[in-house]
Amino acid sequence: MVSQDPVLIGIAGRPVAPGRIGSAAAVGVGVGYLAALERAGAEPVVIGPRRLETDGAKLLLARLDGLLFLGGPDVDPLLYGGSHHPTIEGTDIIDDRFEMTLMHAAIASDVPALAICRGLQVLNVALGGTLYPHLPERPNVGTHGRPGMPKGGDLNEVTLVAGSLLAKTMDAERVTCSCHHHQALDRIGDGLVVSAQADDGIVEAAEVEGAWMLAVQWHPEDTAADDPAQQRLFDGLVSEARARR
Repeated sequence: MVSQDPVLIGIAGRPVAPGRIGSAAAVGVGVGYLAALERAGAEPVVIGPRRLETDGAKLLLARLDGLLFLGGPDVDPLLYGGSHHPTIEGTDIIDDRFEMTLMHAAIASDVPALAICRGLQVLNVALGGTLYPHLPERPNVGTHGRPGMPKGGDLNEVTLVAGSLLAKTMDAERVTCSCHHHQALDRIGDGLVVSAQADDGIVEAAEVEGAWMLAVQWHPEDTAADDPAQQRLFDGLVSEARARR
């Protein structure tokens, strides 16, 4: 149950094409994200993607206590000097830049944030990093799910870096994670520190030095209702947001 003075967590909503929800274009958020935030005692506030400048982002964040960035389509490779790959789908450079602007503003304004799946990739690109375009083409890489496919997730074991903010927040050293991503971090962005890896070496989480900004490649909202370690990611975000009010 949400308290009378709830922590407000802004969610960068996903664009939804006309016909998916009624006849008009829409903005959506998966119910798993909402439920995890509500279990943590927060009130979710959905923010529609749009053209956003730094000053506008800072004014927006002044009215929020924290941020959540969701999974979703691929980041436009133009933003990290990559080339087109036939498996890249759903890119929207306005949406990418909207989220990157919010991320930079959150770091500058010391606003806690949790980024999930695509969110980790957007954060890495925002800080000057690059992405592997398609993991199945890399040698010795295990399966990491099939994004966008029904029941396309894989449960993978992930090892957390001891002493990292991630390990402290999840209160764990090794966790079972629901993965459905075909891309992953390549060159790590400036100020990002790797805080978890899969057994095949793929980066599964990173955090921003000197800030409460966690980013995971898996989908904690898939299993958070039954896995306390995954729910602690949302609990930690809300707790930190409350403490910084």
